[in-house]
Amino acid sequence: MKSNLYNAENLAKVKKMNDLAPEVMKAFWAFDKAAVAEGAIPVKYKELIAVAVALTTQCPYCIDIHSGNARKAGATEAEMVEAGMIAAALRAGASVTHTTHALQD
Repeated sequence: MKSNLYNAENLAKVKKMNDLAPEVMKAFWAFDKAAVAEGAIPVKYKELIAVAVALTTQCPYCIDIHSGNARKAGATEAEMVEAGMIAAALRAGASVTHTTHALQD
């Protein structure tokens, strides 16, 4: 079976989604824009958070988009690596703490 789960060409289908569910997609895009807008947390930090989350969720589209946005906001390669290491540490920590559920009392 051919898989095209993560094919950049799939992103062209977002326009179709906008057409098929215009109100919901309009609300999503407004929320998406507001979530990474300048606020109490600067855009650069928000994008570094987004990179870490994207690495954790393993979404190549999000990794690409948010690492590019982080660079545009002034993030360095070192900052992105540190964000990635934070994501890795939390993911590993979650595995450690979830292991407690596998143990008998």
